[in-house]
Amino acid sequence: MTDTNLEDLLEFHWMMDMLQTVDVGIVVLNRAYEVKVWNGFMESHSGMLPSEVRDKSLFELYPNIQREWFAQKCKPVFELRTRAFMTWEQRPYLFKFPNYRPITGGEDYMYQNITLAPLVSATGTVDNISMMIYDVTDVAASKKQHESLQVKVTEDRERRSQNA
Repeated sequence: MTDTNLEDLLEFHWMMDMLQTVDVGIVVLNRAYEVKVWNGFMESHSGMLPSEVRDKSLFELYPNIQREWFAQKCKPVFELRTRAFMTWEQRPYLFKFPNYRPITGGEDYMYQNITLAPLVSATGTVDNISMMIYDVTDVAASKKQHESLQVKVTEDRERRSQNA
């Protein structure tokens, strides 16, 4: 093995380690929506090992995900090579993971923002897409609490003006 090959192998190893330990869910899907990559975040929150989900349909693993809706989200990613986004305001979560954060313990499930991105192969085709799943439970809980307080302040003002 040449020094260049060894360096490439070592670099690949630390990049794979980073992929497994980053605090973001990373899932790679092919055009049939079969799971090709399932990182440590996904394993930790789903309770499913990568070996259990690899080559299985996302819809088999998560039957609550509507196939037509999800395919429409993925279509421009595969065909136009553009990113697509899902925010917690549109849909609180794609993967129904329990909330594990003590600060936002009032929320039952993890709120998620998701980015879909094309993965262009060496031949220039997009045969796979990546999903990056971000835990935004803290942000969602804060916004919901803020909105609730705003409603309460408005109601209190209206009550005071009616009593005056």
